[in-house]
Amino acid sequence: MNTTPAEQAQLMERILYEVKRIVVGQDRFLERVMVAMLAQGHLLVEGVPGLAKTLTVKTLAQAVRGHFRRIQFTPDLVPADLVGTRIYNQKTFEFSTTLGPVFTNLLLADEINRAPAKVQSALLEVMQERQVTIAGETHRVPEPFLVMATQNPIETEGTYPLPEAQVDRFMMKVLVDYPTDEEEAVIVERVTGPRIDITPVATTEELAALQQHCRQVYVDPSLVQYAVKLVSATRRPQDHGLGEWQRFITYGASPRATISLTEGARALALLRGRTYALPEDMTDLVPDVLRHRLVLSYEGLAEGWTSDALIERIMGRIPVPAKPLAHEAMAKAA
Repeated sequence: MNTTPAEQAQLMERILYEVKRIVVGQDRFLERVMVAMLAQGHLLVEGVPGLAKTLTVKTLAQAVRGHFRRIQFTPDLVPADLVGTRIYNQKTFEFSTTLGPVFTNLLLADEINRAPAKVQSALLEVMQERQVTIAGETHRVPEPFLVMATQNPIETEGTYPLPEAQVDRFMMKVLVDYPTDEEEAVIVERVTGPRIDITPVATTEELAALQQHCRQVYVDPSLVQYAVKLVSATRRPQDHGLGEWQRFITYGASPRATISLTEGARALALLRGRTYALPEDMTDLVPDVLRHRLVLSYEGLAEGWTSDALIERIMGRIPVPAKPLAHEAMAKAA
């Protein structure tokens, strides 16, 4: 699909407009969902029930003519409930493969922290490799593919902490807050009023083409170095003049964080109608990309530190690169 940057931005605006006909407010959350979709990443969402997390993903799937499936994670779930299994047919005396609900375009893993670690780990291969292996056979999931997992921060009984390897697979962790009073009034009007039908405005093929265009967005080397320094500062704060916070961090972010910052900046730039990334495209995403990758020490937790507070301090010490002249030249050319 050969389209101009203006046409790409227009298509994404139509998708967002269609979603916003149903979902009220949550602009930042919607933007992060689109960034994850364009960057081919996955999203971990934390928020209390009733904040339109499920509705957002379901509406987005309808807007792009994609398949949507939802899995309610519970303590009795087994890996086969996610990826599928082999079933013996007594009539034909043969085994057949039944694929699980992960074979979809948009997968909502609802309350992922309510399932044991073996079930959470079943998502590892499909999130990273976009494939599932059942009885030695490899099955590819459809493209595009996005996993959005939610967790409830207010009920901890019967929950299991997400393994670090699992958490690192998520490109971003987004915190969803309550709507404003004005937004809540509009929510009531829409829910209690006439039904609004979603009009598909794109196809999964067009969305896949947008993902390819996203990989072509220009990211200046200075921005990549900025991402490297930020992530390095979470591992070795003393190397960046942040030695006083070394004792608060047990483990820092992995190289996936640097990749996610770069890919996320590309996606956000494309979403904003540009073919090049600016420093603000990256800085806007830093808390969402890093907050779930920092493991705080007992001393840090005892003193009341949070990942977001430490990330804010690190961002305050690492200088943001200036807008390179190449950006100005490309802006004029566009």
